[in-house]
Amino acid sequence: MNKSQKKQLGRILGALILFIAALVFNHSVKPVWWLGLLIMAIPYLLIGYDVFYKALRRIVRGEVFDESLLMTVASLGALVLCLVEKNADEAHEAAAIMIFYQVGELFQSIAVGKSRNSVSALLDMMPEFANVEENGELKQVAPEEVQVGQIITVRPGDRIPLDGVIVEGRSELNTASLTGESLPQEVHTGDGILSGCINISGMLKVKVTKPFSEGTVSKILELVENAGIRKSKSENFISSFARVYTPLVTGVALLVALIPSVITGIHSGVWNFSETWFPYVHAALMFLIVSCPCALVISVPMSFFGGIGGACSKGILIKGSVFVEALSKCKTAVFDKTGTLTEGNFKVQRICPRGIREEKLLQVAASAELYSTHPLGLAVKEACKAPLLPVEDYKEFAGMGVGGTIEGQNILVGNAKLMVTAGITPEAPSEAGSALYVSIDGAYSGYILVADALKEDSAAALAALKKMDICTVMLTGDRKENAERTAKELSLDRFYSELLPEEKLQIAEELMAKKDKNSTLCFVGDGINDAPVLAGADVGIAMGALGSDAAVEAADVVLMNDRPSDVCKAIGICRKTMRIVKENIVFALAVKFGVMLLIGLTAVLPGLNILESYAGELAVFADVGVSVVAILNATRALKS
Repeated sequence: MNKSQKKQLGRILGALILFIAALVFNHSVKPVWWLGLLIMAIPYLLIGYDVFYKALRRIVRGEVFDESLLMTVASLGALVLCLVEKNADEAHEAAAIMIFYQVGELFQSIAVGKSRNSVSALLDMMPEFANVEENGELKQVAPEEVQVGQIITVRPGDRIPLDGVIVEGRSELNTASLTGESLPQEVHTGDGILSGCINISGMLKVKVTKPFSEGTVSKILELVENAGIRKSKSENFISSFARVYTPLVTGVALLVALIPSVITGIHSGVWNFSETWFPYVHAALMFLIVSCPCALVISVPMSFFGGIGGACSKGILIKGSVFVEALSKCKTAVFDKTGTLTEGNFKVQRICPRGIREEKLLQVAASAELYSTHPLGLAVKEACKAPLLPVEDYKEFAGMGVGGTIEGQNILVGNAKLMVTAGITPEAPSEAGSALYVSIDGAYSGYILVADALKEDSAAALAALKKMDICTVMLTGDRKENAERTAKELSLDRFYSELLPEEKLQIAEELMAKKDKNSTLCFVGDGINDAPVLAGADVGIAMGALGSDAAVEAADVVLMNDRPSDVCKAIGICRKTMRIVKENIVFALAVKFGVMLLIGLTAVLPGLNILESYAGELAVFADVGVSVVAILNATRALKS
């Protein structure tokens, strides 16, 4: 608890002690009514003075229907009834209402503080300074003052203040605040690093690549700050509901006080306050307490806030509660292939020699690709550890491959078309990937399989989505054969291949048009070529795209890691959050209307008069008790 909450707790305990003492004194000594009323007013004023002040300020601002005003009117009304009746027996009700109300406010403050801390912890990522070397000495300057291209020094234990590239040094970084990943990340010269990470071990010199305002930390904080602006349908409903509901129930309370009293007076001919007015005015005051919608107005936004905060701690940034609600309804998940389900880097998967050693086949192929910039050629050269052989008469065959003379032998390296052109019938690989065929002096010598490997958790993530009753679709610009093999490996429901970016958007729109109106479609991409689809889908999810401005701008959800399993995690968090929201709405309305009905019946049915003595406590439970339960339930969203 903070200082303010401790002070509030002290007031509650002090008022509670005085309340119990006054209750015991009035019941044992039985003083004259005005003295008993005066004694009970002491704990009432001690615990309620700030509520009166808050109600008065709201009235001045024109915000009449507020919980503080309802509590003030209801509790003061109970005291006025005691004055009119000249009986202090019910005076304890006013003090009890205010004490229970303040207990609820304290619980609410603690719970909301806990929820806010989950998100405000991100503010710890905000670096306070950057070390810039001047005249051989390190000078601390504000990160905003550092220019792009300047060299900053990051010492062990320091938080990296700006995005940049390491120009000197080697170290390990704690990236937990960005990605939720607990294992340190090794970095060295040439690696790009993001602001917000903590340098664990070595000294680093970093060349700044982005101004502070465009850096990773600034983008994350901006996303979190703006998350509250985009409200879900549930939040908007509750806001509209509260504006109509509270005045409506207040009007009903007034009618409860007037109509039965007048009817009773006309019917009996007796206009005595105790017999004619008191039961109905008392019931109307209890109605005022019950009518306060704070359980909904506080717990529903808090549930969304907690869900967004819980997601943040897992490296998932959701741009607003509207996307929490939308993602919870996801029934179709559409994935880009390269960089999303696969690593996005071509690597040699298998070497299949024919009449030659594996090492020699790889060396010959890599040497032939010496001058090539094609991704497949680069992958072969990267895999070859032997020294490359000199190439003479180097040739490129457009769309087919390369050729040249190595160690006096005529070498061809390329696709199946190149082999057919040379009069060779190549074998078809049984695995997914692209084959680079090799011929030496016109003889087929085998092939090297190069493929974009699946990410480690892609298969598990897709299987988990199926268990969540979500249809999985893949859109890719890759060839049909490769796409088909990938789809088979991952057991995808559907796939579309050889697509241009605009065709991906077209298919996504077609899928959205065919889906059930109560469900949504999410698109998951790497955020570079997929910006149009990210923006066009019901929910756009950019994976591992903190370094991409286009992705952060176009997407509705940003995953800080490159793990497809985080998509399942995000959907799970959103579904849990929406369950909590619905639980709170149903619980609060059911209890409130139930208690309203019960209090109304006590005023008109003699058989229920036994409940009249506890009507105040019942009303306080329907407001404060329900609020506390709903708020505590809302904090479950933090434990996503």
